[in-house]
Amino acid sequence: MIRPARLDDVPALVSLENSCFEIDRLSERSFRHLLTRGHASFFVFEEDMRLLGYSLVLFHQNTSMARLYSLAVLPECRGKGIAAALINASEADALKHGVVSMRLEVHVNNSGAISLYHKLGYKEFAVFPDYYEDHAAALRMEKPLAPHLAPKKSRVPFYGQTLEFTCGPACLMMAMKSLKPKLELSRELELRLWREATSIYMTSGHGGCSPFGLALSAYHRGLQVKLYVPCDAEMFIDSVRNEEKREVIRIVQNDFLKEIRRLKIPLTERHLSLDMLEKKFKKGAIPVLLISAYRLTGDKSPHWVVVSGFDKNFVYIHEPYVDVKEGKSETTCFGIPVTRKEFERMRFYGSKRQYATLLIYKKGDK
Repeated sequence: MIRPARLDDVPALVSLENSCFEIDRLSERSFRHLLTRGHASFFVFEEDMRLLGYSLVLFHQNTSMARLYSLAVLPECRGKGIAAALINASEADALKHGVVSMRLEVHVNNSGAISLYHKLGYKEFAVFPDYYEDHAAALRMEKPLAPHLAPKKSRVPFYGQTLEFTCGPACLMMAMKSLKPKLELSRELELRLWREATSIYMTSGHGGCSPFGLALSAYHRGLQVKLYVPCDAEMFIDSVRNEEKREVIRIVQNDFLKEIRRLKIPLTERHLSLDMLEKKFKKGAIPVLLISAYRLTGDKSPHWVVVSGFDKNFVYIHEPYVDVKEGKSETTCFGIPVTRKEFERMRFYGSKRQYATLLIYKKGDK
């Protein structure tokens, strides 16, 4: 019998975990967290009051992406269809939650699991080296749960930010790499871009990057930029209570604006519609957008993402912040399908409904 996992299953789940895995085991604390606070779907296979297996899926908040985080079946019970039944139950539940794509990682040497995933319709799309505790690589696989909604391969590469405050540089790097394939992405470049673009200097508050600073960084690297943003220097100061520090932010952003005007970088003081954003993308622009992180991660702060694709149902985004503490990996942070309605909600930040869109082009493109 397959049923949802309960807190009183935790001791049995820990025992099952220890029987199935020698490395990368989930702890009792992790199981309790996932059952009480995790944004997850958790099923167990029970027979004669004994747990024989489990499947655990993590959902990505306000998106249509999910990750099969862990699957375990007692060694002596394998080959009886338990794993496939658990996966089918997890996929059906994910569809009820509006998920259209399931992703997973599997140890490259786990031939049995790989064979099962292939039979169930999962396909390989990447290899992540040195992923497990034994330094083995992970094979990344994906299955469209609604095949007619499956996304096309994105032309935008992925780069995960390495610090909490470098989402802007990470997104700009993805956009630049898409337009300049030979560009080498590195942490050195990430931090250089942050130094150039940050609106914060020796102050508390968000250590994030101004849209004006990001635009200048892209321009000085030979790319064409168009800005859709309010033309003022009041962004990102609401959370900074000290007036002296607020003034520092204003001075930095005003200086950015003076440079933008001097260089005649196009700046439009209006919100770019979703339809127009899609048209610009199809003509070659890579959109880098400010969103409300609350709708994506639950964190009340501004956040940068890059758009990687469109279809009639979804906008696909690369989310540079890989929150490993919440069980995320790069596998669920790129090409995330977000419904058009939800995406529109994300595009405004704070009580003042601030917005910012950067369109990054090759020189000469329109």
